[in-house]
Amino acid sequence: MSGTPFQCYLVAKDNSGNVQPKITLRSITELPPGDLLIRVQQSSLNYKDALAARGHSGVAKSLPHVPGIDAIGTVLESESEDWPEGDKVLVTGYGLGSDCWGGWSELIRVPASWAVRLPDELTSHEAMALGTAGFTAAQCVASLQHHGIRPDTGQVLVTGASGGVGCLALSILAQLGYRVVAVSGKPAAHALLRQLGASQILDRKEVNDSSDQPLLPSRWSAAVDTVGGSTLSTIVRSLGHRGCVAACGLVGGVNFETSVYPFLLRGVTLDGIDSAACPRPERLDIWKRLAGDWKPQHLDLLTNVISLSDIQPRIEAMLHGNLTGRTVVDLSGC
Repeated sequence: MSGTPFQCYLVAKDNSGNVQPKITLRSITELPPGDLLIRVQQSSLNYKDALAARGHSGVAKSLPHVPGIDAIGTVLESESEDWPEGDKVLVTGYGLGSDCWGGWSELIRVPASWAVRLPDELTSHEAMALGTAGFTAAQCVASLQHHGIRPDTGQVLVTGASGGVGCLALSILAQLGYRVVAVSGKPAAHALLRQLGASQILDRKEVNDSSDQPLLPSRWSAAVDTVGGSTLSTIVRSLGHRGCVAACGLVGGVNFETSVYPFLLRGVTLDGIDSAACPRPERLDIWKRLAGDWKPQHLDLLTNVISLSDIQPRIEAMLHGNLTGRTVVDLSGC
């Protein structure tokens, strides 16, 4: 296989130093070292991937680079007894698409410790429709449950509800019996959000209090925040007693202001969600749940499938906040 070229979405600099992504053929010898050589069937588009496609140094550690923090495919070559050739494997997080070349490629090479066996209850398409977004959403739900948030505790707020993580968190929570308040700045997405189970929909402006009040009236028992910034500040100050917010996003800003009062007077918990470096036992448990009763019932409603050649407009739409749901990238026809 050493001389076999493969197609990928490569982000590199041109002779003028400008970042220029393109679909191109590369040699297998350019892949990073690893135990498993995998032929990728499908990947997906995440916000982190969109940043990498622009050459963002916080995601793409070096150029040239191939984005794609999710991948599913078949093992072609293996140096691990745990993963025979022909096995179907799922890879999300770790350094895929960040520290090393990612899933927007016909071939990837990764350490065996990154691979997860595809649960029997999930198809390859479902696994990528979920991907890192679904994995992160499930981590958020698990966090709320760990901190005592139950369906009868009160309303749960989900910000960025029309995005990948948001709509999947909404769907999972609603299936589990929670009353979910969805936050979205996209009126066109409201019908979808109600189909997913939102009991109420708020405009993002309604969760953006710029006052210096250390505490705001209690509105929600818990929240999944995919936004950060002022939105997260507002949520922390608006949670009820022993409330919890699972924070997993930064599109609204990396900094936020608060005080100790929500934590000391209401016992609020701010729980950070780190999907990329999730320990393996927890990772396997989350995927088991996603293959079981946490699998979103309306996954097809949330998902669009595109080829690698059609990805650029989707990247631009995501970076401008104009994309709803999940995008699966099909590499089987490359």
